[in-house]
Amino acid sequence: MISESFVAHPIVRVLDKPSASFTADDLANAVEELGLTQVNLRYVGGDGRLKTLAFPINSRRHLLEVLTHGERVDGSSIFPAVQTSTSDVYIVPRHATAFVNPFGHRPSLDLLCSFYDESGAPFAFAREQIVRRAADVLADETGMVLEAFGELEYYLVDEAERIYPVEEERGYQESAPFSKGQRVREEVLGHLREMGVQLKYTHGEVGNVVDEQRQLVQHEIELSPMPLTEAADALVLAKWVVREVAYSHGLEVTFAPLVSTKGAGNGLHIHSRLVRDGANAIVGQHGINDTGRTVIAGYLSAAKALTAFGNTVPTSYLRFSEGDESPEDICWGETDRTGLVRVPLAWNEGVMPGMLEHANPDTSPTVVDPEIHPQTIELRVADGSADVHLLMAGMAVAARHGLEDPDSLAVAERLSTTDNDEFDQLPSSCSESADELEKVRVQFEADDVFPGELIDQVLEQLRSDENSKLVKSAAKNEEARAELIDRYWHVG
Repeated sequence: MISESFVAHPIVRVLDKPSASFTADDLANAVEELGLTQVNLRYVGGDGRLKTLAFPINSRRHLLEVLTHGERVDGSSIFPAVQTSTSDVYIVPRHATAFVNPFGHRPSLDLLCSFYDESGAPFAFAREQIVRRAADVLADETGMVLEAFGELEYYLVDEAERIYPVEEERGYQESAPFSKGQRVREEVLGHLREMGVQLKYTHGEVGNVVDEQRQLVQHEIELSPMPLTEAADALVLAKWVVREVAYSHGLEVTFAPLVSTKGAGNGLHIHSRLVRDGANAIVGQHGINDTGRTVIAGYLSAAKALTAFGNTVPTSYLRFSEGDESPEDICWGETDRTGLVRVPLAWNEGVMPGMLEHANPDTSPTVVDPEIHPQTIELRVADGSADVHLLMAGMAVAARHGLEDPDSLAVAERLSTTDNDEFDQLPSSCSESADELEKVRVQFEADDVFPGELIDQVLEQLRSDENSKLVKSAAKNEEARAELIDRYWHVG
């Protein structure tokens, strides 16, 4: 029996079983019980966005056919690297991902799908297959599972309010009425919870901007740790839900790296940890351990190339040059918000009992420890333009490289902000990012994780969209900068 008091997912409640155990017959029963009349098969396209194929439910048999067979689609219209002569591919629903669509005009069952080629093999260009392959190779070689979660930042854009006007750069965890868009945040939280997406919290972020009678108010969603494939899907779903909720309120939302000629942009920080036999493998008695340091070294060594997946538009590189909390140096530190990699606080050194007792005097509080130690490594390179599946696949490749490289601990020591202050810089343009990826592409193509044709397509896209002169002119000219921001307003 699943305790219903804390379960928001309506299908889990109806079936009284966890989503990981859903079958096609289970979902057909849930469709009947919940009165759903449509099935939406969803997948992540080559642009990183969520796509939809809608089916009416004509009968139970028809429903079961859709839930088991899926459908065939034109891969060349979805993935630029695919040739039209061999473009037919299958999409097959993943039953564990099923949720009730909170937005459609008709009550619908939605499922995420995986791609397969004509022989039934995983389709090499599909985003979810790439991240799955990367995660599987890492697990097979190391015996550890890479878990991750994202901190998704976004701006809500509206007319400037007269009452409790927005204060620029003063939005961090602000409460209403000074915080604008709290209702949107809460609706997003509720929908994601009912869809089975695990969240930690949502809150207002620092970036408040008043720009030409508009107010741009920044918010953040922080998700919970989950296996890499689920973490990537969760970010795509979260973006979709944020856009839908904002649209329903007549608000525009942007995840762009820069949103104004002043103020903070949108980052996409990814936390990760390695889990072995149900325990966090990157933490010891006194905090981050040598395993964690080798992962950090892997991330930092691959950082320049990872920008090809995490920072895909010209304004990404303007954001790097802004300073403040936007990373630029390739370095790391513990709780240091200026480095590319940060090791955040994680209730180490036995601090919890004393704090709990002090906060709750005259009681006998019980410390409830998390199932897995919460220590993570935060990679701060990406922004809202990221292709999240490719980014997380790239992180798995980088983590494995760090774990296997005998020089990793020396690299971690050399790139620590504790004793050093001179570090390499991230690329300054999309074209430089492409150059860095091309230098180490063999590392990402190894073990058939990233198809070579896909790397070619990523390089071509980065080099075609802009050149270093475009970013340099925008950095010096406010009008050119504003034009560039408008051009790359809706990303990811």
